[in-house]
Amino acid sequence: MPAYWLEATVVILGLILLLIEAFGKSTSREMVRRISIGGLAFTLVPLFFAVAPPADNAELARFYIYDNWAVFFKLLAIVATILVLLMAYDYRKVLNQFTEEPGSEHGTGEFYALPVFACAGMMWMASARDLVSIFVSLELVTITFYILVAYMRRQVGSLEAGVKYLILGALSTGFLVYGIAWIYGVTHTTNLSGIGIAISDPDSALAANPSPLFFGLSLILLSLAFKIGAAPMHLWIPDVYQGAPTPITAFLSVGSKAAGFIVALRILEPFFNSEVTRSQTTLIVLIMAGLTLLVGNLAAIGQTNFKRLLAYSSIAHAGFLLLAIAAWHPGDAGSLSTHQVVSLYLATYLVITLGAFFVLVVVRNAENSDEISAFDGLGRRNPSLAVCATVLLSALAGLPLTAGFIGKFFAFQLAISSAATNKVLWLGVGIGFIGVAASFYYYLKVVRAIYWREPAHEEELPVPRISRVVILSLTSLTILLGFWPNPILWLIGG
Repeated sequence: MPAYWLEATVVILGLILLLIEAFGKSTSREMVRRISIGGLAFTLVPLFFAVAPPADNAELARFYIYDNWAVFFKLLAIVATILVLLMAYDYRKVLNQFTEEPGSEHGTGEFYALPVFACAGMMWMASARDLVSIFVSLELVTITFYILVAYMRRQVGSLEAGVKYLILGALSTGFLVYGIAWIYGVTHTTNLSGIGIAISDPDSALAANPSPLFFGLSLILLSLAFKIGAAPMHLWIPDVYQGAPTPITAFLSVGSKAAGFIVALRILEPFFNSEVTRSQTTLIVLIMAGLTLLVGNLAAIGQTNFKRLLAYSSIAHAGFLLLAIAAWHPGDAGSLSTHQVVSLYLATYLVITLGAFFVLVVVRNAENSDEISAFDGLGRRNPSLAVCATVLLSALAGLPLTAGFIGKFFAFQLAISSAATNKVLWLGVGIGFIGVAASFYYYLKVVRAIYWREPAHEEELPVPRISRVVILSLTSLTILLGFWPNPILWLIGG
């Protein structure tokens, strides 16, 4: 099966879901959800058996690549979408209050279908090897999120989040198109392999005057900063994360971020591999990493809303990933490459963060609040859920023997080893340690609320069956991967 049929299959699945929602009975919303989950799960089967486009098909091969990294990030996109759809089922009571007919499920069918189109866009982003295909796939994802973020149209917060996401998303699209134009103007190609060849000659006119090239790269990185939630394009994240439906917040935090980082790796690879552009590219990415780490970790300290805390947490984790990218390393027998470290970090981040959002949905349904105070006394009201929440929050902070520690450990190891030859990276390492120290405070203050504060109610907090199974599974994976990250390393070829 040709690899590009994977995305085509997902798009066809999304169209079928929209037809069922449009022409089916009012009871078809549950069927839409089940078919979307089942269809995506079925796509996992041919994912590992698909073959890359034939070399003689030059036009397709120019835009589409199917390598080990594409397979891994497609896997992340599909798994994240399935988990988000499962989360949406337990969130439907909140969703039903703010759609076209409050109290009914008449307006929720598209909510199960649209993430499938976002998944297709993320899968295309994982295989894009040309700036044009990157732009098209990225916009498919972004346009889908414009709708999903503002989906609760009877809630002011969701509409406000949608407007902010739309305005900054349109601005980032302008940056991306303008940056592509500058890159094309100086290299005469939009293909990433061709750009690598054009900038690798130290005796070329481009090497003598690389300023237009770096201007174009900076514009593209500004646009990607919007997608991955990095400074200085992070301003939308707290308000959008708080106002959007919680499953969509989780989707933005995990799926969209992972797709943005594979695109960033694809685009930056030729710039890091060229002697002409390596040092300047390192400096640009390091500045972004430092600002992102400071903004995300320090701003999270004063948060009282759990969704906003996870929003700033998402910014902080983007900073750690950018630090690993700034310390670019091709990999060898003794250490992982930058691609492997970023992939490992994102895989563990997906497991931990989605687990935390599932916990939030359970608490939100019971307390009708996203505030940290809603977690007060959770240790008495549901001890097993409290233990899972504690493990997940500790992992986000990077506590040893959890999956969160593994990701941060390899990111710091990569940065420290690269700092031996590039001293400026020590600045990023120092800021990273400050960020880790701050993160222990703001994550563990939620744990304090769970065990040391009196609950507003004494009755047991109920956990729906789907959420119970997923939370226990993700918490177990968080602990398992902290001891034994080999499954992820096998998938990424480490």
